[in-house]
Amino acid sequence: MRFVVFGAGAIGGVVGVQLYRAGHHATLVGRGRHLEVMQRGGLTLETPQERATVDIPAVGSIAAADVGADTAVLLTMKTQDTAPALEALRRFADPATPIVCIQNGVENERMALRLFHNVYGVSVMCPCVFLEPGVVQAFSAPTTGILDIGRYPEGEDDIAREIADALATATFVSQTRPDIMRWKYGKLIRNLRNAIEAACGPEARDGRIRELVTTEAEQVFTAAGIEYISEAEDRKRRGGVLTPGRINGAKRPGGSVWQSLAREAGSIETDYLSGHVALLGRLYDVPTPANSLLQALCADMAAGKRELRSVDQEMFWRMMAGR
Repeated sequence: MRFVVFGAGAIGGVVGVQLYRAGHHATLVGRGRHLEVMQRGGLTLETPQERATVDIPAVGSIAAADVGADTAVLLTMKTQDTAPALEALRRFADPATPIVCIQNGVENERMALRLFHNVYGVSVMCPCVFLEPGVVQAFSAPTTGILDIGRYPEGEDDIAREIADALATATFVSQTRPDIMRWKYGKLIRNLRNAIEAACGPEARDGRIRELVTTEAEQVFTAAGIEYISEAEDRKRRGGVLTPGRINGAKRPGGSVWQSLAREAGSIETDYLSGHVALLGRLYDVPTPANSLLQALCADMAAGKRELRSVDQEMFWRMMAGR
């Protein structure tokens, strides 16, 4: 199986380069200065154990990626970029092409299934960073991450098993799961910390704010009849597998939302994380003021209306009192 990795940022760059290093046919689809650096001198991967520059194939459009009958397309862009990516992809890929959503949130698979027959979800547990063109960092070693996969909306098949086997050769742990969306909904709850960190700083990730946004998410999922893995299941899956370390003497500086804001990317995925909780809250008449506030704060930061990590916890609670 050939792999086209559509989105060469933190997750896409790391997954693509590790598949390529393991001997798989992998092509990255990137853009901008990042693409220019990769095409000129390769993609540099930094881990706690090594720094390696790899001359992996990189192209600037899905049209140039040669999506053939034996190709799986790995979507690794942020959710806000998924719809235009799929619209471009449908022009060059057969509707039966396997589309693999290695993405946070739970909307990507539904968008893909509107256009393609064979869609797969992946629960991403992979501490990676992309801040500098041509460089991606993976902070867990020797195992880079956990990428469990299942057919959307449910089930397992030979394609999922083949992709899991390929990932397992490339420094990842991967297994098929018939209930992959239960894992992705549980991961969404854990990802709510990303907005907290971006707005209020890393010290707020595991305090009272997190307790409140988690409670809101659990309440709306229950109201909607959505099953999700517990935090205990999440810890058990990660236990002894991921070993986060330091790169150049530093710990991972921040999650995906923080990285987008730090790069001044202009858009963030919060509308599909905190915003998904807010959406379900409105649909099922469950109040979600904390998630709605974090969604708004991150939108202001992405628009340049507010500084990154400019809302301390005391300010957050004052804002909550006024809602």
